[in-house]
Amino acid sequence: MASADLSEELKCPVCLTIYTDPVSLRCGHNYCRVCIDRVLDSQEGSAGYSCPECREKYKERPGLHGNIALRNIAERFLTIQPDQEGAGVHCTYCVDSPVPAVMSCLMCDASMCDKHLRVHSKAPEHVLCAPTTSPETRKCSVHKEILKYYCTEDAACVCVTCTLAGEHRGHQVETLQEASEKKKKKLRNDLQTLMAETEEAEERVQSLEERRRKAQEKADGEAERVTALFRDLRRRLEELEKRVLSDIMRQAEMMSQSYDDIIRQLEIKKEELSRKMRHIEELCNMTDPLTVLQESHTGDLCDTEDRHDKQLHDGGDLDVAGISHTLHTGLADIMSGVTGRISIQPADILLHVTTASNKLHISDDRKTASRSDIGQNRPETPERFQDWSQVLSSRSFSSGRHYWEVDVGGSDSWAVGMCYPSIARRGEQSVIGRNNKSWCLDRWDTQCSVRHDRKDIQLPDGIPSDRVRIYLDYEAGQISFYALCDPIRHLHTFITTFTEPLHAGLWVLGGCIKISGGSQGV
Repeated sequence: MASADLSEELKCPVCLTIYTDPVSLRCGHNYCRVCIDRVLDSQEGSAGYSCPECREKYKERPGLHGNIALRNIAERFLTIQPDQEGAGVHCTYCVDSPVPAVMSCLMCDASMCDKHLRVHSKAPEHVLCAPTTSPETRKCSVHKEILKYYCTEDAACVCVTCTLAGEHRGHQVETLQEASEKKKKKLRNDLQTLMAETEEAEERVQSLEERRRKAQEKADGEAERVTALFRDLRRRLEELEKRVLSDIMRQAEMMSQSYDDIIRQLEIKKEELSRKMRHIEELCNMTDPLTVLQESHTGDLCDTEDRHDKQLHDGGDLDVAGISHTLHTGLADIMSGVTGRISIQPADILLHVTTASNKLHISDDRKTASRSDIGQNRPETPERFQDWSQVLSSRSFSSGRHYWEVDVGGSDSWAVGMCYPSIARRGEQSVIGRNNKSWCLDRWDTQCSVRHDRKDIQLPDGIPSDRVRIYLDYEAGQISFYALCDPIRHLHTFITTFTEPLHAGLWVLGGCIKISGGSQGV
């Protein structure tokens, strides 16, 4: 087990065999000199050089430093134990005590230790190999001769008799060494391809991890912003509640004082009226006519009543209209502040007639595109779509968050999305969604899909609305499509890195589609 572990440590990461003339890079990783030279040769003309193990970058071709200690260890290991197959193989000629073999002779079907190997025949027919207990695997199963050639037509290792008189006679053959070197060359090329793909995958993973980190940071920022928004909203609502309640209490206190004053005045009036009533009763009970006539005070009664009627007035009522005005004004101010922080300000999107195909009629307000069988006879310009009934918006977007909405109910086949201004204007590559310069949502009769760079993602449930929304977050690299049903349904989001400004784009096969609204996020 220890020998197997050591064998793994002594294998070159490129050729996966025991090191031959090992050298080290600055990063500390070791390779066979020939192997790393081939890797560095393959990186010539690229952005730089890199270690196949750790991917450390080098602007210039790195120097190779011979690892003498590792070379001595590898050579010693090969001498003592050439490979794993030789483990447990003993010298055929050491009959007194088992001695580990260092080589096997395929002709003699014998294994030899170092001492017997020195006296073994050096004739070419005596083919030596690493110690093995299965020499028959290195011989032809038909002729029992040593396999020396490789038939390229049948992809098989063959013996001399196979090539001269056997079933491989007349076939193109190579020596095992030649065939092995060719295969190793192909394997090294495959290895380089796999290494490049691995590096690309690693870079892609790093890019996605960075995007995930940024997305999480953005989510955390949005959560913090919304939390602060609602905290401020609650504070302002509580302040408005206190202000309105304070106004109600102030009015109630003023009404209470007013009613107290009226009640006191009425109590005084009641006492005066009671005094007058008693006086009148006394007059009514008198028998002396002269006294009754001389004590007549009835004329003062009306004057008193008129005076009191002028003094007494209604105590008033709660000013509900004023309270409602304060409440509504306060709520409007709060919502205005909130709206300014979360809303998307309206901004028109107009169609750019200069880009419109002559197969499209553009309305006077530049909001509606209709497919027309009558050519529009517009002048041919580099900006105009020639082969497809498409049009771009006059406005471009190179930052921020934006959305625009389209009413597609007037057409059975259409596409809406975003495009770079560098999109082709002729041929198949000019179709929105069929190139790497555009992203779209489209419907062809009843089939709905989202499309980018000729790659379709089908929407099996279709689009449950005649109005759709296209949302752009330029910095986040997102284009999203929504169906404006109730509730709004998210259809798909493309994620990428934008390299140019973006224009809104429309394609209409039949009927018409209309821009129904648009907004820009600050």
